[in-house]
Amino acid sequence: MSRRTLLRSIAVGGAALAAPTVLTACSTDSSGGGNVSNAGKKVVPWPKYSPAKGPTPDLAPTAEGVQPGYTKYPEKLVRAMAEKPGTGKQKIKVMTITYGTPPKPVGQNKYWQAVNEALGVEVEFTVVPDADFRAKMSTLMSGDDLPDMINFGGGYVLPRESQFVKSRCADLSEYVSGDAVADYPNLANIPTYAWEGMGRIAGRIYGLPIERAKVQGGMFINREAFDKAGYRPGMSAPDFQAMAAEGSQGKKFTLGASTVGFYGYLYHAMWHGAPNQWQIKGGKATDMYGTDAFKAALEYMAKMRSAGSYNPDATSISQVDLKTQFYNGTVRSMTDGWGAVISNAQGIKDEFTLDVAEPYQVDGVTPVYQQNRGCFGYTVIKKASKDRVELMLRVLNWLASPFGSKEYELMHYGVEGTHFKYDKDGDPVATETGLIDSKTNLPFPYLMDAPQPLYFPGFPDLTERLHAWEKKVVPLLVPDDHWGLMSETFNRQGATMQQIIEDGVTAIVSGRKKLSDWDGIHQKWLSQGGKRAAEEFLKEYEAAH
Repeated sequence: MSRRTLLRSIAVGGAALAAPTVLTACSTDSSGGGNVSNAGKKVVPWPKYSPAKGPTPDLAPTAEGVQPGYTKYPEKLVRAMAEKPGTGKQKIKVMTITYGTPPKPVGQNKYWQAVNEALGVEVEFTVVPDADFRAKMSTLMSGDDLPDMINFGGGYVLPRESQFVKSRCADLSEYVSGDAVADYPNLANIPTYAWEGMGRIAGRIYGLPIERAKVQGGMFINREAFDKAGYRPGMSAPDFQAMAAEGSQGKKFTLGASTVGFYGYLYHAMWHGAPNQWQIKGGKATDMYGTDAFKAALEYMAKMRSAGSYNPDATSISQVDLKTQFYNGTVRSMTDGWGAVISNAQGIKDEFTLDVAEPYQVDGVTPVYQQNRGCFGYTVIKKASKDRVELMLRVLNWLASPFGSKEYELMHYGVEGTHFKYDKDGDPVATETGLIDSKTNLPFPYLMDAPQPLYFPGFPDLTERLHAWEKKVVPLLVPDDHWGLMSETFNRQGATMQQIIEDGVTAIVSGRKKLSDWDGIHQKWLSQGGKRAAEEFLKEYEAAH
């Protein structure tokens, strides 16, 4: 997966990601937001973290990043909000990406109606399918008609995104910086690492991060099919390669990939020992793409593709269609976002055991695992009057209501009896209606969400399995050191740079180009902004540290 894919994977239902085209929303001179660097600026403090009180987990979290695990639903839910954010008369427009199917109109959608009623606000929700997100954002950022709230999610690299936000969106520093966030206690429950991953713009806070677990995503596997092919957690790289070939027989494929997954390259690169995108150390910024480990991973993936271990339509199939192939057993694995666990568990309909692969072992290499940015993305508010901004913040504060609250239950599971029913164990399990009128197709949690626990209603064994997996993998996490840093070059050229990488990876793994071509591809990436971005990230990093 690419960096964008990785981000997206962070997420949600979130799959992976397509290479965005260059947007033309803002000019490339100093206008349209001006200098967004934090270097040399007086920066406002991050919001003061104040964790919400919640139910005691069955499986304990760790300070390093293992999530709290709940094998059963809390018996008693609390009210997180004393009153509705709105009066029932206000209307707001919001926009997010979606990985689901188009929601039914609000007049036919009881989930949408129920959330509107709880908010006391009529929400006009524009959901943009993943495949259309680039074009929609290009139009939006170059136009004058902005929605009240926009989520920059899914991991896309949008040129001059920070300049757009600085020039067109509200500076939220006075509302949430430091102690001010106490007026929005559910937003104060967002851990500091999520704010840091989002980053400041010109020393100020312009967005609100949608927290995600520190674990980036996973290579989700059909455990029975993998075991039959000879899988063992932590097996050697050659044995994994042989296992992948053994499991790819009779139009079944061990490794599933899509047009936005890019053969899962980020996982393989890091398991070969490459840094997590950017490593800044000893006065030097090193990108992963120029390392020997990255080239070794490319060679490894190309051999597995040549052996028939990947689905042959990997360069033409969407992530949504790949999920269908995973659910029906055509492919035995896929890389996906951590937030997609429950939808994947529901999608397979108990046909096999959903699990996550552990890194294989490369001789002489200590494998590392990608630490998440800390957020799926961030939500911004269009410039408006103080009263209007405060209304948006109250709405977002409601959406951030913590696990164990009535508000969280409504946003995540819908209305009891319509969208879910409590099973014999007290877990909220989706009805057929709940699978359609849901947060997947109408993604309120992409605007704002509470910190995520490991809890999968109806799948207590999955909670235990993934908690045990996190305990093994979290010690391997390494961060991407560029998160939260500003680079004028990366803001302007990031999409073009990323497309060079992803096109090159796809060409080499699919066999259209040779491994020896990679050095030229990397040099092109450096000349198109990689070299200068490294210098700018280093300057920002040193200013912040």
